[in-house]
Amino acid sequence: MSALVIFTLLLGLMLTGMPVSISLGLTVLTFLFTMTQVPLESVALKLFTGIEKFEIMAIPFFILAGNFLTHGGVARRMIRFATSMVGHFNGGLGLGAVVACALFAAVSGSSPATVVAIGSILLPAMVKAGYPKKFGAGVVTVSGGLGILIPPSIVMVMYSVSTNTSVGALFMAGVVPGMVLAFLLGLTTWWRAKKATTHGFPKQAGPSALQHFAKRFGACCW
Repeated sequence: MSALVIFTLLLGLMLTGMPVSISLGLTVLTFLFTMTQVPLESVALKLFTGIEKFEIMAIPFFILAGNFLTHGGVARRMIRFATSMVGHFNGGLGLGAVVACALFAAVSGSSPATVVAIGSILLPAMVKAGYPKKFGAGVVTVSGGLGILIPPSIVMVMYSVSTNTSVGALFMAGVVPGMVLAFLLGLTTWWRAKKATTHGFPKQAGPSALQHFAKRFGACCW
């Protein structure tokens, strides 16, 4: 009976448009104060001890780093560098999105931040260049998942705090899978673009080797 009341209350709060975090918090507090004998002091103590972890300090810094990279122009530099590296292949902008998401994930630690930072710039560019909108949105959103796999990762930090495991070990464990996933995403994007080149999946003109080097160097520095 208690479970039914809890889920009904949670569903009702969420249907009102209330944020999920607040809905969950109000549901838990309602359960504690009306269906249990847990004192208020123990709830406050549990909340305080739950956030008394040094590793959690990394999360706000990751968020600040993501905001700085997005609004400080660093994301655009990553995109220019990524497109200069792989833009001459079929589906160049799509491949550039995968590489840029991998680079951004290596410093932001968040998938939503990666999708917003890269997608807000590359998705309009892909649509303007003639890519199907669904293809561009799919590439950016799927590649944004690299944000929680390629270290540093906010999810890995929270997992380490919850399970008392080593953050460094989790970061090291995510390097190879992240690189493999980025490679497979790039390979899939290239294959889809090459298969549908006649249907409007363009590629950028391939410059000479000297122009390639100058373009990549300029993309890194400026």
